[in-house]
Amino acid sequence: MRSNKLLGFRRRDDIFGIRNHIVILPTVHCAIPIVRQIASSISGVTPIFHQHGCDHIGDDREQVIRTLAGIANNPNVGGLLLVGLGCENVALDEVLARLHKLNRPVERLLIQDIGDMDELTRLGKESIARIKSVVDNQTREEFNISRLVVGVECGASDSFSGITANPAVGMVADKLVALGATVILSETPELIGAEPLLLKRIPDKNAQDKLLTRTRRYIEIARSLGQDLIGTNPTPGNIRAGITTIEEKSLGAVAKGGTSQINQIIDYAEVPNQKGLVIMDTPGNDPESLTGLVAGGAHLILFTTGLGTPLGYPIVPVIKISSNSETFCKMGSFTDIDAGSILNGKTITEVADNIFRLLLDVAGGEKTVSENWSSGEIAINRLAPTF
Repeated sequence: MRSNKLLGFRRRDDIFGIRNHIVILPTVHCAIPIVRQIASSISGVTPIFHQHGCDHIGDDREQVIRTLAGIANNPNVGGLLLVGLGCENVALDEVLARLHKLNRPVERLLIQDIGDMDELTRLGKESIARIKSVVDNQTREEFNISRLVVGVECGASDSFSGITANPAVGMVADKLVALGATVILSETPELIGAEPLLLKRIPDKNAQDKLLTRTRRYIEIARSLGQDLIGTNPTPGNIRAGITTIEEKSLGAVAKGGTSQINQIIDYAEVPNQKGLVIMDTPGNDPESLTGLVAGGAHLILFTTGLGTPLGYPIVPVIKISSNSETFCKMGSFTDIDAGSILNGKTITEVADNIFRLLLDVAGGEKTVSENWSSGEIAINRLAPTF
């Protein structure tokens, strides 16, 4: 049996990262040209690109700020350069004020204070050099697996997802919960139809009501747009791959969360304050859902897929698990584990053990295939149109 001790980068007494990225994060889309210029002029940095940061109002603005701060606070960020424009309504200082006091360097750059591209590039490079002088001297320390936060996600699901990859990931989720870790189940629309099964696992009445409110919200939004969710979810790809109804898709999707008690229902990009199994309110859209998990503090993500996808994340390793061997052979450049072997005689337990072993290796520094492909683009879920 392998040790439950992992090696990571200490951010605080109770927080460790499994990666040590130097991140350049714009607070607004308008700052991206400067971020690209700085990132292209110096090696060893991880730029992040998004299309938001201005003309948001109310709860939508709050969600964008929470998400950007959550990305910056992710334990896999070893150093941070925050770049703002200066006139956006998601102000750099607002994001900066929400950063946790962690053992890592943080620098800021405001474009309208400087003005000149060459000067901005020079100052950005100087900031990165100062950050690198700290980050490059950090070494991994031992920490308990109970500190780990793991997101579970599925994308491009097929008719095998619910009987191979998702149950195997569910067994890993149960094992992590038993070891004291935190597992975050995402994608609220893919819980629709499975609510009775989930409610039995939620002891808190307020949390039960919160789950039902969130699933109904998606149904009502779809109806207000003149569409029944039956027509939009499953997606055309899901239907082509053999999934016929949203209930069928949901029953397969919830299997990723295992069988443990559900301790908390949290908002998009919210950091859970309880361990064990938690549900985060994210859309079914994979890029937006991944961002919610990362901003919520996930160290890594277990991602099951039936049809295959190259999607990863800039600062968090994504372990990709195919539901069938045909996809694994075809999309091997983007996939880490073949759960389709269950259809050929392997047990779900055997595949779950393989996933868990890889999870430990990845937490210790081994790269996933998606870490070779991530290009820095992310998506943030929105609650309202841009004004």
